[in-house]
Amino acid sequence: MNLGLCGGHRTGKTTLAQAIAQSQNITFVKTDTSAVFRKYDLDPALPMDFSTRLRIQHKILEAAIAIWEMEPQIFISDRTPIDMMAYTLGDIQGKTPVNFQELEDYLNLCFEVTNQFFRKLAVIQPGIPLVYEVGKAALNQAYIEHINILVIGLCSDRRLKSKILYLDRQTIKLDERIEALLKFY
Repeated sequence: MNLGLCGGHRTGKTTLAQAIAQSQNITFVKTDTSAVFRKYDLDPALPMDFSTRLRIQHKILEAAIAIWEMEPQIFISDRTPIDMMAYTLGDIQGKTPVNFQELEDYLNLCFEVTNQFFRKLAVIQPGIPLVYEVGKAALNQAYIEHINILVIGLCSDRRLKSKILYLDRQTIKLDERIEALLKFY
């Protein structure tokens, strides 16, 4: 059974997924959204209009599907379509022009893909110290919290069939995080 970690950027999803994979001898599948942004000459830390955001999120989803489909066995991934939906929705503000049908189609696709690949999801909430890295999304604590709340909301949507663990935001030590996920897994 595949396990997907979801949540805002800079919350330790990749580090945690690698540690779980190693401890359980399962495959770690790293999604590389930064590479997709670079391929299309976009910076995830900079604002973008909604059509550009939706277009790049489709490319990120396509890249993730391609690597998840190549896995013949159980795996853990550091990102899921839940994250992709949250970042898409996170860029919509009061006056953002949005083609709602395109947005709804994208959200439905993301739920379908999540249900296809992940039976269990763990929401990794903010809490660890923020560390800047070039090419990564902005270190804006409020934006990270915004994404966290969107992820939590998306995980309560009826279209999602996966079981959910909400990792307590006070659980910040890696060994405690691993223990919590292993109990769930």
